[in-house]
Amino acid sequence: MSLLVQKFGGTSVGSVERIEAVADKLAKFHADGHQLVVVLSAMSGETNRLIGLAKAIQDTPTPRELDVLVATGEQVTIALLCMALHKRGIDARSYTGAQVRILTDSAFNKARIEQIDSEAMLADLNTGRIVVVAGFQGVDGSGNITTLGRGGSDTTGVALAAALNADECQIYTDVDGVYTTDPRVVPEARRLDRITFEEMLEMASLGSKVLQIRSVEFAGKYNVPLRVLSSFTDGPGTLITLEEDSTMEKPVISGIAFTRDEAKLTIRGVPDTPGVASRILGPVSEANIEVDVIVQNIGADKTTDLTFTVQKAEMQKAGDVLERVAKELGATEVIKDDKVAKVSIVGVGMRSHAGVAAKMFATLAAHNINIQLITTSEIKISVVIEEKFMELAVRGLHEAFELDRTENLEVQ
Repeated sequence: MSLLVQKFGGTSVGSVERIEAVADKLAKFHADGHQLVVVLSAMSGETNRLIGLAKAIQDTPTPRELDVLVATGEQVTIALLCMALHKRGIDARSYTGAQVRILTDSAFNKARIEQIDSEAMLADLNTGRIVVVAGFQGVDGSGNITTLGRGGSDTTGVALAAALNADECQIYTDVDGVYTTDPRVVPEARRLDRITFEEMLEMASLGSKVLQIRSVEFAGKYNVPLRVLSSFTDGPGTLITLEEDSTMEKPVISGIAFTRDEAKLTIRGVPDTPGVASRILGPVSEANIEVDVIVQNIGADKTTDLTFTVQKAEMQKAGDVLERVAKELGATEVIKDDKVAKVSIVGVGMRSHAGVAAKMFATLAAHNINIQLITTSEIKISVVIEEKFMELAVRGLHEAFELDRTENLEVQ
């Protein structure tokens, strides 16, 4: 039968009762003869609880020790699930990231996977044992525990599927697939039957919480069949594929992503000389801060203003770096703003349809929403706006592009 990698999120294993339910689900797959590698997150809320403990002691916890701390969350769930499977007469064995030997770099709190040793897992699978792996974590070349950053369990699942050449990677979560947008914001949002890796990559990078971006990158790179399913209800979920569906006309827009996790920083009055952007953003990059939207304006007085966005949690760190750079370059001021949000429309149909940007901007204008920054790619348009208008923008765009209509959705 098939070799499946199944990943269950924090909500799916949020209590003993839910872990028992996951064990029942796995028992059915096992009885059908499938080989199973199961990847688990920590119980919902547990990682935040552990981070809270760390911050009660240190305002900015030591990165290495924070990884040692938060990696314990997944150890709880993998051990409990194995016990639940043993109770059902099924052989299972738990592995931490280090025990598997998921080798990563040494970037604590957001490490990247470099290599996976599949030998022990394959040996277990060949004896009929279910392998249960702690998501979100690995080990560096010096034996230090590392974590992959928020949502890293998805990445673990897809990376294991690639390493094991699995038939499918199934991501079980608290939603039954990928939607046109968050149904909590737009009740009319609809589930997509399928979406391309390219679109999913944009959605994940732009704030969609269904899948973590690195997991989509892995899946696309290694062509791992990926399916998003609900832990609590049966259904086909959403299939994420390498190929566009060529059987019918592609909708212009597949979905709308948004995130409140944006902060905007501006350095003003910088002398306009060659290489100034590099001198500003270089130190930001060296501080391991990811920059998103970047806009540079040239003034009549031969100075330039440069604005960029980062994650809210990194605003203070980025601001401190900018203050130092401002003194070196003779800039007039640094402005920080964490009351912004980013709203994005995504769809491979943009390639063959004109006027998408104009329609987006007209819709926002009709709702009296001011656009602060704009960035585009071949299949997406993102705008940065005031945070308080974010949900209004999402609802307006969802209606304007008729995403609630069935005929505008992907089909099987």
